[in-house]
Amino acid sequence: MDSDADRPRNQANSGVSRFGLLSGIGAYTLWGFAALYWPLAEPASALEILAHRVVWTLVVCLILVPVVKAWPDVKRAFATPRLLGLMALAALLISLNWGTFIWAVIHNEALQASLGYFINPIISVMLGVLIFGERMRPAQWLAAGIGSLAMVILVLGFGGVPWVSLILAVSFGLYGLVKKRADLDAIPSLTVESALSFPLAAGYLLWLAASGTLAFGTSPAQTAVLMGAGLVTAVPLLLFGAAAVRLPLSTLGILQYIGPVIQFLVALLIFGETMTWQRWTGFVLIWIALIVFTLDLTRNVRSARPERPGAWDEELDWPT
Repeated sequence: MDSDADRPRNQANSGVSRFGLLSGIGAYTLWGFAALYWPLAEPASALEILAHRVVWTLVVCLILVPVVKAWPDVKRAFATPRLLGLMALAALLISLNWGTFIWAVIHNEALQASLGYFINPIISVMLGVLIFGERMRPAQWLAAGIGSLAMVILVLGFGGVPWVSLILAVSFGLYGLVKKRADLDAIPSLTVESALSFPLAAGYLLWLAASGTLAFGTSPAQTAVLMGAGLVTAVPLLLFGAAAVRLPLSTLGILQYIGPVIQFLVALLIFGETMTWQRWTGFVLIWIALIVFTLDLTRNVRSARPERPGAWDEELDWPT
């Protein structure tokens, strides 16, 4: 008879857990609608919002760490130079990712933000080839080729290189690689990353306060939004953590597109951003590339199951 502790892993091996599926949908849905949250913090700048996100995320993490009994992992990270170095690099990358995303949604560039997370899986594969010398399968080459053509068309559609999309995709791809190397669970990892970023974030907020340009406290509603940044960050991560150990990688890989789809619809229907024919063409090609990529991922994971039990339980991170 299986113990309760073994049940999530066994569920992932045997099929799709209903609780895991709902948790995954919840996580990616919240990440998708995050584009609506950050503009509420204005008139705070993107940098101030980012600093508050770091500070209040650390507060939430310090509450959660004893609840999930993660202090040993946190202490191990600070006591291990290699692990601490990886966490410092992860903190830098996630700060760049968060800051770029926040800047994009408060400067009417949510379409570029959604594009960044659409192309992220393809960028991650390319990074694996460039950094680790991994071999790409024919379907991955096809997806990369279609994605490259899409980027050329999107350069015309956006009137220049979509730097926001590329920064989001590359920073997130590198962040995922670093997190894989660190092999630390979500809550202790986020705690260490936030703690490492905290001095800079707190120092920046103090500097804004001293110069009289701190937006925090402008109104009760805006203050609540900035303080809520910690929960906005932590709640989807907790839901994702529950999904990651209960769902096959192929299922999780498909669910991850919920986020950018919602971001795309928010940008188009709520923010009213413009979609030219070049942008439509580029996005459609990206979606075709993702269909090719996802079908190949699903087929490859299924064929790998007999030789690599548990391979489909690897974690996919989505820090937005």
